[in-house]
Amino acid sequence: MGSILYSQALFLVALFLVPFSLQQQQQQEEAAARIEQQVYNNNNNNSSTGLRSSLSNGCNLFQGKWVVDASYPLYQSSGCPFIDPEFDCQKYGRPDKEYLKYSWKPDSCALPRFDGMDFLTRWRGKKIMFVGDSLSLNQWESLSCMVHASVPNAKTTFARKALLSYVTFEDYGVTLYLYHTTYLVDIVRENVGRVLKLDSIQGGNSWNGMDMLIFNTWHWWTHKGKSQPWDYVQDGATVMKDMDRLTAFYKGLTTWARWVDQNVDPTKTKVFFQGISPTHYEGKDWKSGAKNCMGEQLPLSGSAYPAGTPPAVAVVNKVLSAMQKPVYLLDITTLSQLRKDAHPSAYSGEHSGTDCSHWCLPGLPDTWNQLLYAALGM
Repeated sequence: MGSILYSQALFLVALFLVPFSLQQQQQQEEAAARIEQQVYNNNNNNSSTGLRSSLSNGCNLFQGKWVVDASYPLYQSSGCPFIDPEFDCQKYGRPDKEYLKYSWKPDSCALPRFDGMDFLTRWRGKKIMFVGDSLSLNQWESLSCMVHASVPNAKTTFARKALLSYVTFEDYGVTLYLYHTTYLVDIVRENVGRVLKLDSIQGGNSWNGMDMLIFNTWHWWTHKGKSQPWDYVQDGATVMKDMDRLTAFYKGLTTWARWVDQNVDPTKTKVFFQGISPTHYEGKDWKSGAKNCMGEQLPLSGSAYPAGTPPAVAVVNKVLSAMQKPVYLLDITTLSQLRKDAHPSAYSGEHSGTDCSHWCLPGLPDTWNQLLYAALGM
């Protein structure tokens, strides 16, 4: 496992630190080298590691390729009451349907087909929570639709709120929660303005008592200007206008990891971290003349993405590797990078412009949940 993470970090140094100036280039290369060395050290010096490999019984769920599968999709958007307009691409005019007909095929094993009835039976009486930003919303709605398709006549209770939403399948006592937090760590309104506190995670009080937690963050860490939801960032006692975003991500994720280590009982709660979900705003990343994902109708063939791995992946691996409590990484980055065709693009009911960040439903997040389902059975 250590060699895998070390190789990933080394690859990042070569491909992903694009500088804005010579000084910034040197600073970014030094930061990446530190991450690389710390990933290597963590995996060679820590006998108790929190990161659980995707390898289980010789099966790497996350290395494989996309294949045409006529039995897909797993549900129809018109039959699911939980999909937001921003993900309902068919309803809002997407003319092609080929993107719905792909399944993920791991190289080393078979991916079990999702069985909603089995899922409800095994998790009867349990509470499952997705914690994160709008990519968590994407995955939460996907799982809700997948389960609903298996028991379409089951009684459900559904509530959408700004902070905490949920779907309860009443006959089974299974509740799927969504806790909305863009950074996992807190944003606090103070006299100076909105402060992103890298060492504060009061929101964690709402995550206790769950039987399964699936965390996600990264999407918002690079946002600047009007789309940035904070005015200052606080690191310890230091309050500043801004800082290197990859460093801030590492510090915030370390605070989250400390919360897991201090608050989660692994005999009662399974913890997953959803890997970095990619965007497709630059056609050159997949060696295309396209401006972005708009008009893309086919996934990339093969199992490698031309632009390689986003730098945030090394940060996630570093933090998870240093944890004491077990966390399973849903390593969905590369397989999602191959799906340049799976975004809402212009076919979103709520987003203006071209959305190459989120994913259509039905679509790619259904595969994320299939992988979650497979990991639970290993």
